Parts: sequence; structure tokens; C-alpha cells
Amino acid sequence: MEIYIVRHGETVWNEKKLLQGRTDIELNEKGRELARITGENLKSTDFDLIYSSPLKRAYETAQLIVGKRNIPIIKNDLIMEMCFGDWEGKNMSELLKDDSQDFRFFFKQPQLYHPIGNGESFEELCSRASKFMTDYVEPLATRYSRIMVVAHGAINKAMMMHVKKHQMKDFWSGGLQQNCNVIMLDYSAGTYNIIDETRIFY
Repeated sequence: MEIYIVRHGETVWNEKKLLQGRTDIELNEKGRELARITGENLKSTDFDLIYSSPLKRAYETAQLIVGKRNIPIIKNDLIMEMCFGDWEGKNMSELLKDDSQDFRFFFKQPQLYHPIGNGESFEELCSRASKFMTDYVEPLATRYSRIMVVAHGAINKAMMMHVKKHQMKDFWSGGLQQNCNVIMLDYSAGTYNIIDETRIFY
């Protein structure tokens, strides 16, 4: 079974470098265009179903990729974005430069990152991603030939941690997935193979 893991299109908060997390921000017009272009390039690729984060930016991306095709889109709370607690809505570039905040470790040393204000740790995020892959994705391998997952930057990397079995310090290997970047995997006989991590159609 092939698995396509897609990050949502751009939002106003992406554009302003604001930390979104669970905050339910809509796509901007550029984000909608990126999703439409991605859908146009995948229109001859058959999908049995799509799992989407319930957050608007992911679900609308899934809808725009599907277009007029009859592909079921199933919302799943396990693939909501990482919760950043009190840091949500703040400028990510400024947080990364602030030596008084643990957010400075987020990209460079994720193993040292600690959440604040009911935020989520990387360990909790990876546990959630593994549960999604184990309980929802992997059992489909005997029934379907290709599915899509549309979600977010951090949770998608957590899914790749499940695939690659990396240590936490290597969480961001390959960098943050760009908006509407498509990761392509094959899952057969209990084994993952990475087809392409860098596919962009725009």
C-alpha cells in the first residue's frame, strides 16, 4: 500500500511566522492555490481514502486536493497538530532567539524541548503519531492500494519518526515539510519503504 503524507497549504499565520499548533487558522488564498495545484497534479492518482486532521487548514487542503472526485475524507483527532500551549500565536522566529525560553531547542535540539501551558512534548506527539499509524493506517495495507494523510508539519514528522525509528535528536532530519509537500511511502509486509520525501507540484 502506498501512503501519501501531505502538509496543509499556507495560512496567514504561516506567512507571518506565527506558531499555530491547535489554533484553528484557515488557509489563505496562496494556500488554497497550492492545494489546488497539488490536486491537479494528483488527479490521475487513485486514492481509496484520505485521513485528515480536523483543523480547517488541513481539511480544506484535503478537499481541494480531492476536487470533484468521490474520495472519502475521514477526520481523525490523532493527527491534529502538536499543541504549543501558551506559545501559540507568538512569532516563531522571536521565540527561537529567546534564550530564556525552552522553545529555542525546538528545531536544533528537540530532545531538550519542554512544553509550557498544557503544551505537548515531542514524546507525547510521537506516541500519538505511532498510535495513528498502528491503529488506523497499517491495518489498511491488506485492503487498499493507496491512501493519503493530510495534516501538519510537526505531526507529519512524528509519523516519519514511526517510519524511520530515529532517535529524538533526529526528529527534524530532512527539515520541516513545506506547505503541500507530499511524502510518498510504501508499506508492505509490515515494512516501510520511503519512495520520495520531497515531492512538490508547484
